[in-house]
Amino acid sequence: MTKYLAAVTQTQASTLDLLVRTEVERCLQQAERYFKRDFPMPSISYKLRGMNAGVAYPQRGELRFNPILLSENLQEFRQQIIPHEVTHLLAYWLFGKVKPHGKEWQGIMQQVFKRPAEVTHRLNTASIPRKRFMYRCHCQTHELTAYRHNRIERHQQTYVCRRCKGHLQKVVQ
Repeated sequence: MTKYLAAVTQTQASTLDLLVRTEVERCLQQAERYFKRDFPMPSISYKLRGMNAGVAYPQRGELRFNPILLSENLQEFRQQIIPHEVTHLLAYWLFGKVKPHGKEWQGIMQQVFKRPAEVTHRLNTASIPRKRFMYRCHCQTHELTAYRHNRIERHQQTYVCRRCKGHLQKVVQ
């Protein structure tokens, strides 16, 4: 855990982990009272990078949280992010494979947790490191995000310059 919460001290990392686990347990207990059945405690990790605040892997019973966004936005995590991700697990456990933010998920968010069924967060992501990749066309150099760069590398997408219509080629550094 501490490897992924490196932006904070060991004591802060332990405290954040305890707060997350406590909030996940609280959400599960609330759902258990509502549905009158037990739910397992998911595994929790902080191996999430990029702009996502949290991700649920329902088939694995796993929750992942972004350690940078967590340390900077603890109140929003407690109020919205953690219930949001726990709801993904609950929807899977109760209904099987369903749309990620479908009616089952929305119902749990609104009825069980009394939270708005928001799909995306509005956290400030300015402190998240962004890796950019340099590409060139006939007329200029372009900075591409890691997402676009990876799509090019996997041969899933090509990009063209809006100005000269030339295909973008990676700049070798």
